[in-house]
Amino acid sequence: MNNFLELNNIRKSFTTEKKINVLRGLSRKFKLGKIYAIMGPSGSGKSTLLNLISLIDKPTSGTVKYDKVEINFNHNEKNDLFRSKKIGIIYQENNLLSDFTALENVYFAALSVNNDKKLAISKAEKLLKKIGLSNRLNHFPSQLSGGEAQRVAIARAIINDPQIILADEPTGSLDINTAKDIFKLLKNQKRSDRIIIFATHNRFFAKKADYLLEMRDGGIKSSYA
Repeated sequence: MNNFLELNNIRKSFTTEKKINVLRGLSRKFKLGKIYAIMGPSGSGKSTLLNLISLIDKPTSGTVKYDKVEINFNHNEKNDLFRSKKIGIIYQENNLLSDFTALENVYFAALSVNNDKKLAISKAEKLLKKIGLSNRLNHFPSQLSGGEAQRVAIARAIINDPQIILADEPTGSLDINTAKDIFKLLKNQKRSDRIIIFATHNRFFAKKADYLLEMRDGGIKSSYA
């Protein structure tokens, strides 16, 4: 099985009034075709880890490899393009652009890879209809329910057909029934050439992943299939 993503001895520190060591020598390999759940108390480094995997942030030390190629965190433009093409990100608070419709929020993401507006709109329309939002294309985020907004956020994350989907507490702000619907939609994105990694406080959802990773003291302490 291909270890498409490899983290080797990752350390991440933040310095404010004092130095805080969030990740302390974390190593882990992630296989294509699998879903990984990351659990741990607040402050255990879940979001920090996802930010490093997404190349939004850089480690203090250690290496990140995609398909056996080490990421150079000084190549910002190259990494931004890699993220646009290969990585889809879903947040707890959907982070939709409030002044743009559901359709615009999704097709704008496609323009970061291919500046063909007509194609981007067509892809976004098909994707939103596929996930049950055909009657919400021209609605603004403020006009959407929490579940609908999160569906738009998922559509935005997958429109460029990413190999990595990262989700940071994607159901955390939703009621349980809506959360189950959103998690089902996320799980349905699983396929043999893709990795899905999601952080959660909800053990019910975490146990539905292929691997459950428990984070404590800046590292992954246990892994259950």
